[in-house]
Amino acid sequence: VADGVLIRDAEPAFFVYRLTMDGRTQTGIVMTADVQEYDQNIVRKHEFTRPDKEDDRVRNIEALAAQSGNVFLAHRDHNTLSKITASTLAQTPLYDFVAVDGIRHEVWKVDGGHNEAIQNSFAELGPIYIADGHHRSAAASRVAKNDGAGEDAQRFLVVSFPESELAIWDYNRVVEDLNGHQTDAFLKALSSVVSVDAVDEPVNARHEVSMYLAKQWYRLRFRDELIDESDPVGRLDVSLLQTHVLKPLLAIDNPRTNTRIQFVGGIRGADELVKRVNDGAGVAFKMYPPSLAELFDIADAGEVMPPKSTWFEPKLRDGLFVHVLDSLTSKNG
Repeated sequence: VADGVLIRDAEPAFFVYRLTMDGRTQTGIVMTADVQEYDQNIVRKHEFTRPDKEDDRVRNIEALAAQSGNVFLAHRDHNTLSKITASTLAQTPLYDFVAVDGIRHEVWKVDGGHNEAIQNSFAELGPIYIADGHHRSAAASRVAKNDGAGEDAQRFLVVSFPESELAIWDYNRVVEDLNGHQTDAFLKALSSVVSVDAVDEPVNARHEVSMYLAKQWYRLRFRDELIDESDPVGRLDVSLLQTHVLKPLLAIDNPRTNTRIQFVGGIRGADELVKRVNDGAGVAFKMYPPSLAELFDIADAGEVMPPKSTWFEPKLRDGLFVHVLDSLTSKNG
């Protein structure tokens, strides 16, 4: 702050934040969300949180007296928000840089004359959804309830993107062994719940999983009678794989705690799955990612997605925006 690296705005403002990765852009609105609306499930969740990770985030916020990392939200498309975003993008950005990972970050300050329209638009939208940042949200809620937490702590830092701007990547599975099965026996056991076909490369279709085993790709297609499209969680491919393959055949009862399973973000590509199996792992599964609509349906139903179901790229840049909590600064001295 003393060196002018961090500059505090004199008045409340919204910002537009655009990220570009490999030629694809996603543009959202930077703001603060209301902790009370998180507690009331207006800001909706789709994952469980771990107490130890929540504790880490709480300590971070209290030590800094600030939130330096945005929660990644998604909202349904809204015409007014789209128009305000487009008009803002026509201006010269405040910041425009490419980070060390090759992601381009651009920031615009929204004209204050649009503030009320933006607030009204989000009120019209109703629920808004956490895409990534469940632990940060939960930690903000806990900090807001501490003694001495002021009005500034009743809000938490977010960027919300319209659903049309976002894409969910696959989140893949690698199991270190075949639970005692030989390759042929495992393929035979699989055929009782899925159709199994050798393929030259991974497939990319709903209710089909690509499996890499013994230097060969296979397409696994779940049998129709196993798929209940009325069940927003059970119909997910990650759920079908867990229920019908990982648990009964590979003894992965709890993927949250079982040390024999690893999760690989889709940004790493299919080559990473091939490498791990060729280096000694038992089998890898390349998943078809859930859609934003499926995430919304699960959150609306008050359900949670299976662990490691969604992977979002590009990641938001930590520290680019900071929500300072003056009430905690006073408390910390």
